[in-house]
Amino acid sequence: MPVHIPWPATVAVVLPNLGGWAGAFVTRQNISPWYKTLNKPAWTPPNWMFGPVWTGLYCSMGYASYLVYRDGGGFENAAVPLSIYGANVALNWIWTPIFFGAHNIKLALYEIVALWGSTVVLGISFFKVNKLAGGLIMPYLAWTTLAAALNYSVYRNNKITDVTDEKEK
Repeated sequence: MPVHIPWPATVAVVLPNLGGWAGAFVTRQNISPWYKTLNKPAWTPPNWMFGPVWTGLYCSMGYASYLVYRDGGGFENAAVPLSIYGANVALNWIWTPIFFGAHNIKLALYEIVALWGSTVVLGISFFKVNKLAGGLIMPYLAWTTLAAALNYSVYRNNKITDVTDEKEK
């Protein structure tokens, strides 16, 4: 008996993970020595936690986008929430190269504030189409809130290591 694979849902779940996997490569290259030497708050999650959390969040975001696509009438009728989603995923993916790749903590802070705002708008727009889809964005918003607070704390505690601050001196 052949296995039925729900391709639209599968693609939607895998797609956001592509940028996550690329970001993991950039992150791994910069954990040691750069990230390890930063002065981080005591409440910083352990490094091993980020991969599994982001994988779960990317999967739930992707599935939420599928629900909006399905219940919103495809790309034509759900263009606004799906465009917000696309912009949000792009903002999400670009944070890692800014923070870990360029070591630009200050610019990463500005970028994650934009990401956080777009995540709020994303959750609201998805909720209007499908309540579950909107609810699936809430853990992502919570984690992005934590990430933004962590980015701010790292910036505040390590101003001298920020490349933009070094150039200004």
